[in-house]
Amino acid sequence: MTEQLLRVNGVELCVETFGDPADPPVLLIHGASASMDYWETPFCELLAAGPRFVIRYDHRDTGRSVSYPPGKPAYDGIDLVRDPVGILDALGIDRVHLVGISMGGGIALQLGLDHPDRVRSLTLVSTSPLGDDLPPPADRIRASFTSERPPTDWTDTEAAIDALIADEKLYAGTLPYDEPARRELLRTVISRTTNVESAATNHWVLPDDDTPPARPRLGELAMPVLVLHGTEDPMFPPAHGEALAREIPGARLVLLPGAGHELPRAVWDLAVPAVLEITAS
Repeated sequence: MTEQLLRVNGVELCVETFGDPADPPVLLIHGASASMDYWETPFCELLAAGPRFVIRYDHRDTGRSVSYPPGKPAYDGIDLVRDPVGILDALGIDRVHLVGISMGGGIALQLGLDHPDRVRSLTLVSTSPLGDDLPPPADRIRASFTSERPPTDWTDTEAAIDALIADEKLYAGTLPYDEPARRELLRTVISRTTNVESAATNHWVLPDDDTPPARPRLGELAMPVLVLHGTEDPMFPPAHGEALAREIPGARLVLLPGAGHELPRAVWDLAVPAVLEITAS
């Protein structure tokens, strides 16, 4: 493993790599508020053993990447889409296999549409094409959008972990939730995060941008596409993944039994071989 700070689009982003740069490169893009640590090290090592050259990174305001004051991110969603391209440029990589989850899947999808010359394949996890014809989030998710929650003291590590665990359980599926393991992971996340409050809040207050909806353009995607989607995803029910696979030419859909809006270890035996297969070129 090699972790480094790279100058990307005028800011510093923290990037870590696994494996041999001569192997097919795979760039992992996680969701909102998520540092690279959410791509768990054993998952990265399984891909690297493929063999693949695996790259993970901290989004702005997460981990050791550039941090802004809470509630005042000096960037927008377009910058989050541009950052992976800047990382590829900094690493001297021309074309890459993209694996994105949740918001990271949306970023990967946008890169596939806007920079197809840089993308070898797309793997979209817990991702939606969005549309009023698709099922809404589960009641517990919708209630969380509107309910008042007690403020979290993000400077208190245990309080921060408790809040993050509560959110994870909200989005989890029906598979057993390994709370001790998640607490250990989140302790690592917090230890590497410059400002935990910024990480927890800033992606949710980004200004709107004028990027057109991706769904009408899905037919433009010509690279291989894999869709991984939990059967119990409470944020984007399975119909969202099914729509992606149906509307992207030649896309393959793999449903992950019992998984929610997540990629838990219990489904790695399905997900990892599928990712290795699509990234073999």
